[in-house]
Amino acid sequence: MTSLVPVSESSNENRVALVTGASRGIGRAIAIGLAADSFDLVINYASNEAAADEARKEATAASPGSSSSIETFRADISTASAREELLGFTRRRFGRLDLLVNNAGVAPDILSDLLEATEESFDGLISVNLKGPYFLTQAAARWMIEQEKARDRTSGGQFAIINITSVSAYTASPDRGDYCVTKAGLAMATRLYAARLADSGINVYEVRPGIIATDMTEAARQKYDELIASGLTPIRRWGAPEDVARAVVAIARGDLRFSTGEVINVDGGFHLRTL
Repeated sequence: MTSLVPVSESSNENRVALVTGASRGIGRAIAIGLAADSFDLVINYASNEAAADEARKEATAASPGSSSSIETFRADISTASAREELLGFTRRRFGRLDLLVNNAGVAPDILSDLLEATEESFDGLISVNLKGPYFLTQAAARWMIEQEKARDRTSGGQFAIINITSVSAYTASPDRGDYCVTKAGLAMATRLYAARLADSGINVYEVRPGIIATDMTEAARQKYDELIASGLTPIRRWGAPEDVARAVVAIARGDLRFSTGEVINVDGGFHLRTL
């Protein structure tokens, strides 16, 4: 994607983050956590304006002295035009972008065995969960490189891109294969972009949540309650969206400057293999 609009002159001293799918759940917690760390924000959402506005209010209240500037912007990241509009808005409003958090994602409407799954469901999940963040990262990285060349940063810290994936990136669930494929693809995209962007001063990370209490997992609460109680995870509790947010904020602060392409598991130890 070429430059969207001329880079604006900005006196803004806060770093700026764009968080996709930030109206609810993990995305909202990430937005609140970043605001508490004095980031200015664009809270992206796809449809629920009321939830996005509530997220904006909570993030503003969490910022030190309510000093962060926080905007909401509706955009379906699965489409090129919407991605362009989203970054264009961010550029016009703030004139800079320091952090992209690719959090937006959807689950299948209906769980289907692999032998019964439809192309329609597959295409829908691929477009939102994989194609959207893949090409949003491409466009955001180009802008970050422009900023690096122009020395457009006015405060400390690094440029970073964070992909929020899932333990489904490596855990086979035959009744939601399309979801697993998208998360595995996004995990590889993290490694690809990390390798490509390191020389440009942009670090790329994957934060991999496990069983997190959100709207998406509520329907399976009894199932996961039983699995956790029986030892599915060494830390025997549900994860909270705030657990994921803490990992994102640590990266955003630059605490992992000498790491890129890294997977940060936020899964209660699910990834451990124990006997």
